[in-house]
Amino acid sequence: MDGQLDFDGELRRSRDTLLVADEVAAMLRVTTSLVYAETRAGRIPCVRLGRYYRYRASAIAAWIEEVEQR
Repeated sequence: MDGQLDFDGELRRSRDTLLVADEVAAMLRVTTSLVYAETRAGRIPCVRLGRYYRYRASAIAAWIEEVEQR
């Protein structure tokens, strides 16, 4: 059981990692320009850091699940 808890903790940490657009594009198998376009349109959840966009891995995973439910 302890091993499972450790795994879950590690999974939570990795899902809260901030990703760049290239990484999100690779996950979705789309172009980086599409990720930026969808970000600017407000359709992909992001964190704005000055002029930079970052994407929380957990938010992207939740967004994918939400899109699949439509």
